[in-house]
Amino acid sequence: MKRFIIEFGYGIDLHGQDVTNAAKKAVKDAISHSCLSGLVEILDVKLDDVIVDVTVAVSKPEEIREEVIKSVLPIGKKKVTAVKGGMRVSGIFIPGFEDKDDTVEVAVACVTVGIEDENLQK
Repeated sequence: MKRFIIEFGYGIDLHGQDVTNAAKKAVKDAISHSCLSGLVEILDVKLDDVIVDVTVAVSKPEEIREEVIKSVLPIGKKKVTAVKGGMRVSGIFIPGFEDKDDTVEVAVACVTVGIEDENLQK
C-alpha cells in the first residue's frame, strides 16, 4: 500500500465519559484537515478503492464501537483499531448530562489514507 495522507485529530467527550463519542470527534477533526483532490485529479483513483486506516487512542479501547467510528468516514475501505491512550482528566459531575463520574474523556486519532499498488494508474 502507498500512503498519501496521514492526519491527526483530537476529540473530547465533556460529559458521559463515552470513549466512542470522543474518538468519533477526533476522527472528524482529523478528516476535516484533509482533501484528497490529488488522488482523484492527478492519480485518477476511484474513491471506493481508497483504504482508510484509523487508529484511535482512548482510555478504554475495549469500549470503542467500531461501526460508529466507521460511519464518520465518507469513503473507502475502512479499518478501525483502538489502542490504550488518550487522556481522562477531572471535570465536573452533572447527573442531568448523563455523567457517570466527574471525568472528561480525550481521544487522539490518526487517519491514514492509502491505495493498494495495483489500483494506481501506471
